[in-house]
Amino acid sequence: MANKDYYGILGVKKDASPEDIKKAFRHLARKYHPDVNPGNKEAEEKFKEINEAYQVLGNADKKAQYDKFGTSAFSQEDLSGFRSSNFNFEDLFSDFGLGDIFDIFSGGRGRGSYDDYEEGADLRYDLEISLEDAFYGVKRTIEIPVSKVCDKCKGEGAEPHYLKECDKCHGTGQIKNVRQHGYSQFISVTTCDKCRGRGKIATKLCEKCKGAGRIEKSEKIEIKIPKGINNGQSLRIPGRGEPGKNAPDGDLYVFIHVENDSEFERDEENLIMEKEIELATAIFGDKIMIKGIDKEIKLKIPPGTQSPTTFRLKGEGMTLLNSNRRGDLFVKVTVDIPKLSRFKEKEFRKMVG
Repeated sequence: MANKDYYGILGVKKDASPEDIKKAFRHLARKYHPDVNPGNKEAEEKFKEINEAYQVLGNADKKAQYDKFGTSAFSQEDLSGFRSSNFNFEDLFSDFGLGDIFDIFSGGRGRGSYDDYEEGADLRYDLEISLEDAFYGVKRTIEIPVSKVCDKCKGEGAEPHYLKECDKCHGTGQIKNVRQHGYSQFISVTTCDKCRGRGKIATKLCEKCKGAGRIEKSEKIEIKIPKGINNGQSLRIPGRGEPGKNAPDGDLYVFIHVENDSEFERDEENLIMEKEIELATAIFGDKIMIKGIDKEIKLKIPPGTQSPTTFRLKGEGMTLLNSNRRGDLFVKVTVDIPKLSRFKEKEFRKMVG
């Protein structure tokens, strides 16, 4: 019978500590476990091989025999038992704590995090800004609710010295259930409903946080709104949402609402405005000054301009988000036709006749 390299199978050195061997087995067990790879015969064989290696290296006496004599120290019957697909999970994990068992099947989140693992919710904040603010970009300070660990109980939710070990889960935070199905056994690990996965129970709630472990406060943060931002767009601020439970905090989303402007109408990157001119200007033409969003602009009105006529001024519109370019300004020109008296009407007819 060929000698097997159990150290190589687990990917550890010969001088690896028991903890290193256990960690290596956890990692490989998660990867090749039959429940994770249903119907995969190759993964099943690999898991049996990993189990065989750990059954030897995870036991101090067997490891000592293997280091001296290799696999020849064990009978064929022993080795078959190590590789059996009918192995007992209770035996396999007998030297693992409950948190270790959970760690193998949960991807490594560890104790107290199965049902007690919840990512923080995202928060929404609606902020109104002017069109001018959207054009130039602006910094605003906003106030948001935050949840901080209670400084009195340090998040425990209990008065000092008023925490006791949960008598239902015995401090592990989880309840383990083993179910037999044919030749296989299935281990399910759920959060203890009595202590909610904490492993401890408060016999007297913290007076400051009322047992919540956290204090609700408000916090001011500065928001940098980039130039060119459009109505309805949002800014994401990572980690400033609701706190997670053994998981990352949520994010803050600031939704921008650009107020209507009295002078300009916005159409994406373009601006639209109206300008009234005198009748004489429309007839004879002239150069007029109009007030753009950031400066005075000269507009040439050609003779015989009809009402209404729209002029396009390139590059005089809104700034574009994340760009140095600008949209265009469309000026809708209308002609102011005055009411003329009979005398002025005759003069006007002579003038234009």
